[in-house]
Amino acid sequence: SRSYSSGSAYPAVSLTVPLPGVPRAVFAAAEGRERFETRVTVLDNGLRVASQRKFGQFCTVGLLINSGSRHEAKYLSGISHFLEKLAFSSTAQFGSKDEILLTLEKHGGICDCQASRDTIMYAVSADAKGLDTVVNLLADVALQPRLSDEEIEMTRAAIRFELEDLNMRPDPEPLLTEMIHAAAYRENTVGLNRFCPVENTDKIDRRLLHSYLRNYYTPDRMVLAGVGIEHEQLVECAQRHLLGVEPVWGSRHTRDVDKSVAQYTGGIVKVEKDMSDVSLGPTPIPELTHIMIGLESCSFLEEDFIPFAVLNMMMGGGGSFSAGGPGKGMFTRLYLNVLNRHHWMYNATSYHHSYEDTGLLCIHASADPKQVREMVEIITREFILMAGAVGEVELERAKTQLKSMLMMNLESRPVIFEDVGRQVLATSTRKLPHELCDLISQVKPTDIKRVATKMLHKKPAVAALGDLSDLPTYEHIQAALSSKDGQLPRLYRLFR
Repeated sequence: SRSYSSGSAYPAVSLTVPLPGVPRAVFAAAEGRERFETRVTVLDNGLRVASQRKFGQFCTVGLLINSGSRHEAKYLSGISHFLEKLAFSSTAQFGSKDEILLTLEKHGGICDCQASRDTIMYAVSADAKGLDTVVNLLADVALQPRLSDEEIEMTRAAIRFELEDLNMRPDPEPLLTEMIHAAAYRENTVGLNRFCPVENTDKIDRRLLHSYLRNYYTPDRMVLAGVGIEHEQLVECAQRHLLGVEPVWGSRHTRDVDKSVAQYTGGIVKVEKDMSDVSLGPTPIPELTHIMIGLESCSFLEEDFIPFAVLNMMMGGGGSFSAGGPGKGMFTRLYLNVLNRHHWMYNATSYHHSYEDTGLLCIHASADPKQVREMVEIITREFILMAGAVGEVELERAKTQLKSMLMMNLESRPVIFEDVGRQVLATSTRKLPHELCDLISQVKPTDIKRVATKMLHKKPAVAALGDLSDLPTYEHIQAALSSKDGQLPRLYRLFR
């Protein structure tokens, strides 16, 4: 008979005693943390090379450049958007985008370029055996683009289409993000438009792009980051392909780099828009008005960044049709206090945008146009309550959720790549996940109250999109946010 299995009863086998006749398991020893630290080497021209070990056949390698829409104050707005669309087009070595894709295909590779407010990132994921080809391609794409007239004209058409699509989407979150930044940092740095305005599409040409690239695509503003490869091999490839390379726009030393520091202004940006037909079909989304209210937080280089990240997680939120379940944040404040109590609210979500010199914590809410006044009142109340009592249970839940999200995201190789690149670009070093988890664990209720109180002393930034006939004035919103914790009833008088 079978000793260790039975269809009708549990076997009387101890789970702590080794099975007889079975060899003892040999477990792999835990290796020291130093093997997983990010290694950084600075080349003679100032370019930083950063790598992170990770098991697997594939690697992710890319160039991150300290360049973005925030640096366009002295240029036409939209250059970074243009460069993003022009990326991986023809270069000095490759005659077309198809040639680039065929080259990557030999190594199972894919490529992408993303431009943000403060960084532009060229990245490739491919078999680690093709590292030299990948670094050569990245150097050529970043420093030797042809920028032909035909490619520029196609980019203009692509940007016009994207802008038209952006205004027709049922989800207006990208538009609201642009508007809240424009309100918070009026006409400076991160408040400059990330998307190319329609009127600028015909004005941006090769000469203007070369002028911008000459100032911002310099080795001291670049990081070559790689995940899943040996550091020495990446450094060798960087020295071969990125050291002493003459860019196609020349290397004159006369630079006009914008070194402006973000100036938080606060304010309001309103766009009256008919939202009644944004989602047609058998189950259309109802007409909604969207409001986003934000306050200045802090830079990701400051110590308060971690408490702000925990506060953002504590606020949480989402859409009213979330499936819920473990890990979905259904116990966050915006679910418990807003969406669960006000059935007419379609969405309430907290966002935290952080940059090298500033940050913005904001809440996006959506509701029927007739409910806008009450919706604004509810959101301002939640901002004020941030500086009130913080429960130990909700704080521990927020900290655990933040650590869980951090560790889960860092399971992805492209996410590790971006984390390595951005941290090294900003600080020339990288905090490892266990260091960040230790900092998260140290956050106390007093830290949350302190950062929230400091934030509430600033003028609000407000973005409003849709039917705004019932929107309270900016002065009313500002007065409401200046209310103290013990004066919440005053909100009802302000909005009525």
